Amino acid sequence: MKKKLAAAVLSFSIILTLGAGSAFADSKMDKVIDTAIGSKYVAGGTSTNGFDCSGFTQYVFNKIGIELPHQSGSQYQMGTAVSQEEMRAGDLVFFNTSGRGVSHVGIYVGEGKFAHASSSRGVTISSLSEKYYVNRYVGAKRIMSTDAYQTVATDVPDHDDVE
Repeated sequence: MKKKLAAAVLSFSIILTLGAGSAFADSKMDKVIDTAIGSKYVAGGTSTNGFDCSGFTQYVFNKIGIELPHQSGSQYQMGTAVSQEEMRAGDLVFFNTSGRGVSHVGIYVGEGKFAHASSSRGVTISSLSEKYYVNRYVGAKRIMSTDAYQTVATDVPDHDDVE
């Protein structure tokens, strides 16, 4: 019960943080990420029973039909590099947390924030502007084509919105 309550509170706070105007709100990818928020960190984990960072990104992308390998360094070899100014929701963000190259990955969700499996906090949303991440940022990669992005990472229109 406590985990569900904590996940609900965290989800609500994320909604408030991201805001209803986020490019990521109500998207297919957002819904997948939302189901994983609050999951614990487990080394090698690839399910909502527990994730590591690359297991989390692999899980989310698999749910939207894109296969990723289960290793942050291997994921970094994919896609097209994009600058922080060019990032859009669904891009992967990479960090050197070990001092030995790419060792952490998350999914950019917009407004300077990313979803990831933190070894200390489990699946959560963090800010790219936090000193820890600023000092360890390696780069971002675009995995999805523009067509795929339009399908899974932008708002899903409500039927009520159709005139």
